[in-house]
Amino acid sequence: MAEQTASRMRRDLARRRLTCAGLTLAAVLAGTVGAATQTAGATSAANSVARIASHTLNATDTAHLHYVDSSGAELFEEGSAAGSLPGKMRLHGEVGPTLSASFTVYVHGGTIDGHGTAKAHGTGRYESFAGSLTVTGGTGRYAHAHGHAGLYGVFDRQTYALTVQTTGRLLY
Repeated sequence: MAEQTASRMRRDLARRRLTCAGLTLAAVLAGTVGAATQTAGATSAANSVARIASHTLNATDTAHLHYVDSSGAELFEEGSAAGSLPGKMRLHGEVGPTLSASFTVYVHGGTIDGHGTAKAHGTGRYESFAGSLTVTGGTGRYAHAHGHAGLYGVFDRQTYALTVQTTGRLLY
C-alpha cells in the first residue's frame, strides 16, 4: 500500500514537472526555430528548410517499456507508446547515475529515431529521472524529423521496467 502511494506521488510530481518543462521547452524551441528561419538567407535555402520541416507537432507521449535483454550496464527494452505519436518503441540504454539511450519509435507512416540523457534521482526499487531527448531523423513521412523534448520517467530496479514521458516539439 505504501509502495502504491509513493508510486502515485512520483507520478503526480512527474506530471507537474512535465507541464512546467513543456511550457519552457516550447518557448525555447519557438525561439530556436524562428532564429533558424531568419538565418536561412537565400530564398532557395528557406524553401529547402520549409520543405524539410513542413509539419510541426507539439507532442506529449508516454511509453511503457519492459526488459528484453541486457549486457553489463546496457539494457534493451521495448513496449508501447501512447499520446500524440502512438506506436511501438525500442530502446537501447545504459543505466548509471546518468541514464542514456538511443531509441526508435515505430509509428504510422514511418519511424522516429533519436537519443536522450537523464539524471537519476532517488534510491530504492523505483528511481525517477529527468532530462532531455533529441530527435535525429527517421523513415517514411518522418525521414527529416528533428526536435527536442523533455524526458521524464521512472525506472523499476527490480524488473527493469521503464515508464517514459516526453513533451516537446517535433518538426518533420
